[in-house]
Amino acid sequence: MLRDTLKPGMTKSEIEQFLQGKGDYVQIDHLGRFLKEPMALETKKFVFLKLAGLYEKAKMFDEAAKMYDNAAGLSIAFVEKIKHYMKETEFYAKLGAFDRVEQAMKKAMTQANFREQEEIRISVKMFYKEQAKVCEAELRRNQATRFYEKILEMRISEQERAEIGGKLLELYKSLGKIHEYRALEKSIQKL
Repeated sequence: MLRDTLKPGMTKSEIEQFLQGKGDYVQIDHLGRFLKEPMALETKKFVFLKLAGLYEKAKMFDEAAKMYDNAAGLSIAFVEKIKHYMKETEFYAKLGAFDRVEQAMKKAMTQANFREQEEIRISVKMFYKEQAKVCEAELRRNQATRFYEKILEMRISEQERAEIGGKLLELYKSLGKIHEYRALEKSIQKL
């Protein structure tokens, strides 16, 4: 019997089967409506993660981040919570939503031990570097400067500080930001 909508009590495989062959936006619609139904926590987490993947595919990063946050809230294992919070962090970084990156990163940090916290910091730095490179490639220099400035605010090695500072100097010069250029140049010379 074919169903025209998702019903409470469906298993993950039944949900997958129901969604098969449907377009991404139709799947998003069905899953969004299905979330309003009562269901087991594991099924709800599955739906959040399915939606996150669909939103990511549609480049709706804000919505994808929210779905990962919801999935993390339903996760029991610390490792799983951290993983979902880091995906949330990554998507907010893609949006350049630095305040939300900080919030998501803090949520991940509260679940992590010291070693994992350092890995989280490194991951966030890498998210920023990747986005800065994307912005540079797309000639969005002003946005790239914001990512590099955020990296300079982090705990980084002197070598990285000099490297990022050099990239920022080039961007400031190309953007005509003479005041920022001179201030950064002075701070780099102190290194």
